[in-house]
Formats: sequence, C-alpha cells, structure tokens
Amino acid sequence: MAHPASPFLSVLILMMVAAVTALAILILSGKVLNVFKPSNAQEAKLRPYECGVPSLQDGARRKYSVKFYLTAMLFILFDVEAAFLLPWAVTFKQHPETFAVMLSFMATLLVGFVYAWGKGAFEWER
Repeated sequence: MAHPASPFLSVLILMMVAAVTALAILILSGKVLNVFKPSNAQEAKLRPYECGVPSLQDGARRKYSVKFYLTAMLFILFDVEAAFLLPWAVTFKQHPETFAVMLSFMATLLVGFVYAWGKGAFEWER
C-alpha cells in the first residue's frame, strides 16, 4: 500500500527544483556572470533607450497614443480566437456537444470586439 503523501512527492520535488533553480539564477547573474561582462562600457551604451526613442531627445517625454495598446489587445483577442477556434472546428464532428461552450467563448470575444469598436480602435487617423 502506498503512502498517502506519495502523489504529492513529485510536486514537492518539482517545487524544490524550481526554488533551487531560481536561487541559482539570482546568484549567478549577480556574481559569476559579471566576470564575463565586458568592462569597457561606453557612455552611449549606458544611456537609457526605450521604444526606439532616446529618452533625452526632444519630444521623448510626451504621452503616446493609446491606439498602440488597443491594437495589441485586438491582436491578442483575435489570435486567441483563431488558436481555439481552429482545433475545435477540426474535432467538431467527433464532439458536437462542445457547441455551447464554443458559442459562449465566441460571445465573450464578441463583447471584446464590440467594446473595441465602440472605443474607435478600428478608426485610423493620419
């Protein structure tokens, strides 16, 4: 007869391996990897640079349009839809009982689509 805790032994081992790996990465990245880091850093390489705009450039501190983030959210919305819809469509004949689940999933995506349309995410300005 197996011990009652034996099904969780593999989970405990996995958590210990994850903790040891995380600690090893933190320790190695702080101390050991600095040995391999080039020590001839130039001023241009040490300056902050984000999103293709140097932070000290004129206009670098202006607010960016929310359109960028709406476009990214729309991409994720439709990408997730395609990722779930294609395998479901392929196996629909074998599992017709999943129609209601997919219908609720599509309704949820439709709510996101209507929200994005209402916010004007599909209107591009020049």
